[in-house]
Amino acid sequence: MLLDYKKDFIQFLLDNGALKFGNFTLKSGRKSPFFMNIGDLNDGAQLLTLASAYVDAICDHFGPEKMNPDNPPFDVLFGPAYKGIPIAVATAMQLELRYGLTVRYCADRKEAKDHGDVGSFVGAKLKDGDRVLMIEDVTTSGQSMDETIPLIRGYAETNDINVRVVGLVVSFDRMECAPEDERKTALATVGTKYGMRVISIASMEDACEYLAAEDPLPDETVNAINNYYRQYAPVGRREGEMYVK
Repeated sequence: MLLDYKKDFIQFLLDNGALKFGNFTLKSGRKSPFFMNIGDLNDGAQLLTLASAYVDAICDHFGPEKMNPDNPPFDVLFGPAYKGIPIAVATAMQLELRYGLTVRYCADRKEAKDHGDVGSFVGAKLKDGDRVLMIEDVTTSGQSMDETIPLIRGYAETNDINVRVVGLVVSFDRMECAPEDERKTALATVGTKYGMRVISIASMEDACEYLAAEDPLPDETVNAINNYYRQYAPVGRREGEMYVK
């Protein structure tokens, strides 16, 4: 049974056109019957709701007892450029408003700055002992983590400090197999590779369950979704149906 915050989030995505169905060509070249674009959530009200959903997922997975201002479960939210930056900022604000958790935000630059505030990062300076929670929009291949986590580790090594990445939170898990391991989803592979907890606000499985109960999709779309996952779901999950009527 879906938790209420997941239901609310899926409906929010649908209402605002961030989750849509049709025929789409992904960056990978795959032809997909659905598309998820957090970039479509770009006004103040939408960002507030989006960040609140991130906080719901964080609280759900870390546990409400951990949402303690005196002992938060992490110190820094890191938003990979570019889409992760506004999400990390907005989520830090919602953590402050809802739980009184004061956490810093940091982000990477696509190109290191060589004047003024030099370096590869913007926002908070990483400090010895920092626990970093990564904030990402959607993970399809895990490429952004392969780019940003080595930057964080390299910075820590260069500055002789201990910085630990404790987890990754994404808005939506497409639940497709990883390019390098077809037995696992891309999100699960990232977690294993970097030894961290991975969290999604909702997944495609959640969305299909919600839609089947609340607002059934046309048969043509349902068939397209199920056919897509017979090809791209992790091995072992390709025989079932993602969308069960």
